[in-house]
Amino acid sequence: MLWSRDLGAGVPRYASETAVRVAGRERPGLISGVQESAPGHDLELFGRLVPLPGGTIPWDGPAAQVIVHDGHAPGHGAVFLPGTGVLLAGDMLSDIEIPILDFDEPGQLGSYRAALERLAAVAGVRWLVPGHGHVTDAAGFRERLAADQRYLDQLAAGRPFDDPRLTADWLRDVHATHLKAVAANVK
Repeated sequence: MLWSRDLGAGVPRYASETAVRVAGRERPGLISGVQESAPGHDLELFGRLVPLPGGTIPWDGPAAQVIVHDGHAPGHGAVFLPGTGVLLAGDMLSDIEIPILDFDEPGQLGSYRAALERLAAVAGVRWLVPGHGHVTDAAGFRERLAADQRYLDQLAAGRPFDDPRLTADWLRDVHATHLKAVAANVK
């Protein structure tokens, strides 16, 4: 979504068809949000996405498989580089952030669980690169899958709980919002 003219204004920024649709439809609200949370970005280029043609990134680099899921947001995805075993997880599988769910979308707990299952099914992951947090190896990948699944299980139980990743006020606020959504039966 974010981009800099220094990287080229005409470079295609690929996303799933769903993500492109959502970004187009919700662009004014997304711009307002980025101005508040991460000011200083080029708003003309913000969210200008191109639908990904097929399941691979069309480039001259190594094979790159796109794994589209709706875990974090509609059309969210990860990129797997099978030649190196690198999984670029986007906004999932962080060691410093809890899963951040979009309860405006129906069935969000199930969607996030399904996304974790899709990522767990990727064969040959040797390195995990999350969008937020630290790079880890295959064992760390499995640990993060388990930590996120544990978070969802505890959230679904509907009782207050703690997670070691709840270190910042904004994460505690997100966690409180998740608990309220589950208590209101928004699953």
